[in-house]
Amino acid sequence: MDQVTIYGRSSCGFCVMARRLCESMNLEYVWVDMIAEGLSKEDIAARIGHPVRTVPQILIGQRYIGGYDEFSAYVRSHASELAR
Repeated sequence: MDQVTIYGRSSCGFCVMARRLCESMNLEYVWVDMIAEGLSKEDIAARIGHPVRTVPQILIGQRYIGGYDEFSAYVRSHASELAR
């Protein structure tokens, strides 16, 4: 699987859950803390090419996945591939 990129905030529960899901599945990921990096939702939208209303915003490689719910569904539906 390509590297996962998570844009979010440390204070966001769904962001924390996305990171924990990556760790529990041994998925390589990059965490981009919007606050620490001084990034706005508009900055993230420009990077990912999708409007940003909530965080986290998650990509796998260059492919936009969505938020935590979409990411966890993706991981569940690809669990057999990810276990390899």
